[in-house]
Amino acid sequence: MIHNPNNIVTAGKPLEEASKVMIMVHGRGGSARDILSLSEYIKADDFAFVAPEANGRTWYPYSFLRPMSENEPYLSSALDVLTSLRARLQSDFNFKLPQIYWFGFSQGACLMLEFVARNATEYGGIFGLSGGLIGPDGTPRQYEGSFGNTPVFLGCSDTDSHVPKERVLESERVFSEMGASVTARLYPNFAHSINEDELNFVNLLITGGA
Repeated sequence: MIHNPNNIVTAGKPLEEASKVMIMVHGRGGSARDILSLSEYIKADDFAFVAPEANGRTWYPYSFLRPMSENEPYLSSALDVLTSLRARLQSDFNFKLPQIYWFGFSQGACLMLEFVARNATEYGGIFGLSGGLIGPDGTPRQYEGSFGNTPVFLGCSDTDSHVPKERVLESERVFSEMGASVTARLYPNFAHSINEDELNFVNLLITGGA
């Protein structure tokens, strides 16, 4: 086991008391505490926030655009962490799938989006910032299941050096075809980072205002 599924950090309302939970997945070189700091900007008093941490602060070694085999066995271990965390939230804290929200940035967004695509169901919301589905161009997207109108937000720079805008738009198409209600926004000449508009839109979706 490369990544420890028990290496998690929490914030917000205690898991035992929260009515909703957001799983936040950090990027390459980041940490669980880094990504959890963004929970301060999410206007949701009834949320618990939980973030797993990658071994060595990296979920997989190479670009998400490389053949998946090159990122093994790290990629499978990282996906297993999200599988374990989702199962634990359901079994130990009785969260239903529509009460579970997903948030990821950069490498964490790629990992999270790939996980939910492989485990499609009705979630509370899916927010992928500066990321897209994993694999090289032409990767078959033969995912099963439906998102049942789950709100999905994809935000990224249109000139991101790590995430081609074409992959963001491909991810938008795949999630739409799988029944999600998708909004994608490409920000002109923006840095590889998170902006205020993205966080505002996440808050709109959480409160049902969008």
